[in-house]
Formats: sequence, structure tokens, C-alpha cells
Amino acid sequence: MKILSILFVLSTACLWSQKRDTRPNILFAIADDWSFGHAGAYDCKWVKTPAFDRVAREGILFHRAYTPNAKCAPSRAIILTGRNSWQLEEAANHMNFFPAKYRGWVETLAESGYEVGYTGKGWGPGIARDEKGNLRQLTGRAFSRNKAPPPAKAISNNDYATNFIEFLKQAPRNRPWSFWFGTTEPHRGYEYGSGVKAGKELSDIDKVPPFWPDNETVRNDMLDYAIEVEHYDSHLGRILDALDKSGLAENTIVVATSDHGMPFPRCKGQAYDYSNHVPLAIRWPAGINGNRRQVDDYVSFADFAPTFLEAARVDRRKTRMQPFAGRSLFDLFKSPRSGQVNPERDFQLVGKERHDVGRPYNRGYPIRGIITREILYLRNFENERWPVGNPETGYLNCDESPIKTLILNQRRKGEEEFWRMNFGKRPVNEMYDLRNDPYCLENLAGMEKYQEVERRLRTRLFTELKEQRDPRVLDRGFIFDKYPFVGDWNNFYERYVSGKKTPRTGWVNSNDYEKRPLD
Repeated sequence: MKILSILFVLSTACLWSQKRDTRPNILFAIADDWSFGHAGAYDCKWVKTPAFDRVAREGILFHRAYTPNAKCAPSRAIILTGRNSWQLEEAANHMNFFPAKYRGWVETLAESGYEVGYTGKGWGPGIARDEKGNLRQLTGRAFSRNKAPPPAKAISNNDYATNFIEFLKQAPRNRPWSFWFGTTEPHRGYEYGSGVKAGKELSDIDKVPPFWPDNETVRNDMLDYAIEVEHYDSHLGRILDALDKSGLAENTIVVATSDHGMPFPRCKGQAYDYSNHVPLAIRWPAGINGNRRQVDDYVSFADFAPTFLEAARVDRRKTRMQPFAGRSLFDLFKSPRSGQVNPERDFQLVGKERHDVGRPYNRGYPIRGIITREILYLRNFENERWPVGNPETGYLNCDESPIKTLILNQRRKGEEEFWRMNFGKRPVNEMYDLRNDPYCLENLAGMEKYQEVERRLRTRLFTELKEQRDPRVLDRGFIFDKYPFVGDWNNFYERYVSGKKTPRTGWVNSNDYEKRPLD
């Protein structure tokens, strides 16, 4: 009898340990360089995304989700810390050293009992070490063993979904988990013509953005991008199926998004709507009022960290995380409404500092901006600089692409219209009506008719930035250009123009380098 009693106590304790932690699991599914609108849920016909559409259908589809900084490393730093990039010191820049003082939500969840892991691309590019010099696991332990033949030559062979399933099998059943599923798609490069090869037609694209030419080269490039978005979506679909089979879907928060806009001229790395506006759908059957096709509140990447900590019932004040700039999305989760849910979520800040090098002294192109009521106002602090990098170093803050080379070759033939829109210098102030001009082509700044709107937006922008202690508006913006780059990048410009460095191919086409500086 005594033995039976002991066994009963042990079995009861085991059952209790399996049931006691009811906090939700978190699946963070992030594509690399995917623009807002390019999903079936947003009525896009030339990019097929049944898995993303399912998350949107069963959860919430957001129409005004933004990253404050449209480049990989700073955007992902915002996601992890809940702070805007200008509040993150070195982490405001691309290819940086992540400051040890800034903790992320994945690390924090791990300390609070979560099993954490990732596959594909986590935070980066850059180096993150703790106070003792040890490499940090900003997105958890890597799961990358499983490989599979990719559908196109330039797509990764990482079998993301199988790696997630492997993580799921080893995760303790009595503990919640957090998994970062990060594809390297649709980051460049692409296999040219892979979209057509997969059965798409150039005529599938209903409209080419008017800041690019509309021709076969451009449409092929867009379809090749679509194939890579669909690769992300196919793995997301397999992961959703695995959640269903595991019985864990009900209490798993699924976030499907992208780090910033598509890797095309005037998009990734800039501060226009195509740069910072991202797709976002969130599903959590146990905690979200779902089936809401359109929520119009402005949502920031800085909102993810406070959201996940609230879901995990972790008090930030009892962790090593710094104060948040973002705020929890639980107000939107709990509401049954669509449209504008919380009237206080009526604006979004955007900006950038130094991304990829290619200017004298490795200087960046600092921008700050604000979007409210569908009006985007931008302040270019150093507008005498080339916004995408210097011409003689290949406009390094724009990835190599057929579209980029096409536009640069047009300029050399005397056709400068598209070059000016994508690579030319800019005025100090820019302002666009996104309702009527989503491509940000008609600058309203300085027009008498819009003076009051411009004044109001500029005042609100600078007020918000001062409250956030942004060095750029506190006369210390120079500090961002002084932070070192990771790797062999310092003094790149001087070594290149002096002939001591060979133009890098694969990231920038060697034909994109101008023979001499432009005026």
C-alpha cells in the first residue's frame, strides 16, 4: 500500500507539472524583405499565400503595421527589445555590435521558463555578445539540421518546417515554448525567370509601381520575388499543420510578418511606405477575438515585445529589459471590433541611420518621419548626401537586382526620370498623402495649401523624438556615424575610391558602380 501511495503521489505530481504552466506558446514567423499588400488576404492576385491568409482569416489582419526602420538588423532589434532603433545605440545601425545592455524578449522568456529556438534567419547581420563576451542567443537555440531541395536556385535549402517539427518534438510538454521561424526569402538574389518557370505570367501583375519602368525585365523580377514569398508561405502552412496535429494550435500565438519592404529600389532601406509598411496577421484561438479581416490601428514592431511578455505573464520591471517604446497589443486582441479599434493608436514613427556603407567616412543617411491619418512626413537631416549611397560605390544601400541595373543604365543613356525617383538626392522635407499617393511620388512639403498639416506633423514628430531621447534631435546625431561596423567594412569608401578595394559582386552588380562621382 505504501508503494502504491508513493506511485499515486508521483503520478499526480507529474500530471500537475504537465498542466500547471498554461501560458501560450509563441510562433514568430518572419519573412526577409516582404512588402505590405503582397498576400491573398490583401487581395493580391500575383502572390499566392494560403497559409498567411489562413492566419488572417482565423485571427486578425492588420492594415497599418510598420517597422520603424526598414533594414534587417535594426528592424529585428526593434522587434526583440520593444524599443525604437534610435533608442538602441549601436543597434540602430546595420551590421552592428548589439549592445549587451539591451535584452530581448526571447532571452527573457527563456529565463522565465520557456523553451526557445529558431530556424533560418534570426537577428542580424551583426554580432551580439553579453557582458562577459559570450555570444548571445537572441532568438534561441538554432535548429537547422534538416535540408530539402529548393524550388529555385537562389532559394535556401533550409527545411524550415521540418526543423520546427524537430524543435517541437524535443520541447518539454509541461513548458510553453517560443519559436522564431525566419526565412531568408524573399531576400535577394533570385533566379531570373523562376516566376515564369513556375507557371506565372507577366500579365498576372495588375500594376507595376510607377517609380519603376513597366517592362519585361521588371515584371520578371517581381514574379521571381513572388516565388520566394510563396516559399515562406508554404513552410508556414506546413508549420500550421504540425500545430494542428500536435494539439497545440489553440493556445499558440502565431505572428506572420516580414522585417521590412521588398529588396527593390525605393523600398528596402528607405523610409517610404513601400519601405516600412509590412504584412501582419496574428492568430491565437484561446486569446484573440478572430475573424477580423481589417484592423486599421497603427501597429509598430516595438509592440511585439510588450505583447509577448504580457501573454507570458512576465513583468518587465522584474527583468533585465529596458523600458519599452511600444505597447502591448492586448487592447486589440480583446476587442471584437474591426476598423479603428483604439483611437490612441493613430500614428507611427519611422526613421533610419547608417545602413550599408558607401559614403565618405561611412556616414549614414539619417531620416525621421511620422505617419498619421494616412499622411507621411519625412525629415532628411543630411540631404546633401546621396540617400542610397554614393554612385561611385554602387549605391550600396540598394540590393543588386535587374531593376536596379536597368534604371542605372537608363541614366547613362540620358533617361533620368526613374533614376531621380530611386537614387537621386532629396529635399529636407517630404510629405505624402498615402490615401491618394501610396507610391510617395507627389511631395506636398512646402506647398502653401499644406503648410499647417506639415507644421503639425513636424511638431508632433520632434516632440515624440525628444521624449524618447533620440540623439538625432538632441544635437548628438553624429554618434550614429561613429559606431563601428562588424567585419571588414570600416573605411570602405576611402579604400574603394583609392583603388585599394575591388568592387564587391553578388551584393552589388559590378556594372552598378559609376566610373566617377556624380554632381
